[in-house]
Amino acid sequence: MNLIRFAVALMLAAASAHSLAQAYPTRPLVMVVPYAPGGSAEALARVTAKGMGEVFGQNIVLEMKPGAGGMIGSEYVAKQSRPDGYTVLFAAASLATNVSLTKMPFDPRRDLVPVSGIAAIPNLLVVGADGPYRSVTDLIAAGRKDPKALLFGSSGQGTASHLTAEMFQLVTKMQMTHVPYKGSGLVYPDLMSSRVSLLFDVFGSAIAQIRGGKVRALGVTSGKRSPALPDVPTFVELGYPELEILNWSGLFARTGTPPEAIAKIGESVAHALQTADMKTWLNQLAAEPMPTDPAAFGRVFNTEVELGARLVREGRVQPVN
Repeated sequence: MNLIRFAVALMLAAASAHSLAQAYPTRPLVMVVPYAPGGSAEALARVTAKGMGEVFGQNIVLEMKPGAGGMIGSEYVAKQSRPDGYTVLFAAASLATNVSLTKMPFDPRRDLVPVSGIAAIPNLLVVGADGPYRSVTDLIAAGRKDPKALLFGSSGQGTASHLTAEMFQLVTKMQMTHVPYKGSGLVYPDLMSSRVSLLFDVFGSAIAQIRGGKVRALGVTSGKRSPALPDVPTFVELGYPELEILNWSGLFARTGTPPEAIAKIGESVAHALQTADMKTWLNQLAAEPMPTDPAAFGRVFNTEVELGARLVREGRVQPVN
């Protein structure tokens, strides 16, 4: 009799789970964006949410929770949200690299699960248009000859701009001096006047400066050349495959979120990537779509975790406590 009751209970539970999976979602989802309003993160989150909503038949509500380099909103999802598939985190690569670079109030490898990648945007290596450097080879030669010859600006300590430059030094066996700023936009006046030698900046903001004629692009960190800048070589073709580094964005959920919900969210992002609005946005920023399969996106995340760990091991960056 106990075995019969147990079997019936299992059947009812399975039927309930199936019914839940079929109905999900029954209300709007919340996408937590842990960055400041008005930037590229919000713009990408909005176009993604719009495409996802077309699949779900529900609105995807953006909730901006900026602060602490993205940690406030990320911690909220990791520690306070309900793992029911109705709250997702819009995150960037810094979520992975910060595992080694800073003391985090949570562990994204334990407290969050990868749901879906969205897009990856390359960096451009730019120098002043009137400066002495005409190629990546020129920069490497200068850095090897005199470790104090090159000053590189960045959008701040531990940012993708900073870490890409550190990897550039590491793989080319040259040295430079770091000059951090509070955002890449503040670097350009000094770059144009040659007070700093170079900057790695995200494609979308760098290309406007390039088209203005004040800075020159010497290399791009994507796997292939951009149609927007067909004369700018990739670091891969220059012989530095480790510098194929993209600033990715993707969705995460709190650990314990039902697999059925994760799968459906991934399907909705895959649809969003095929919409006209998204394709226009990706083309404008030379962005590439990311894997929407949770396992494949998880591998991208883990690779980025290792990148941060390697930079710490090699002494290129110091953890911030």
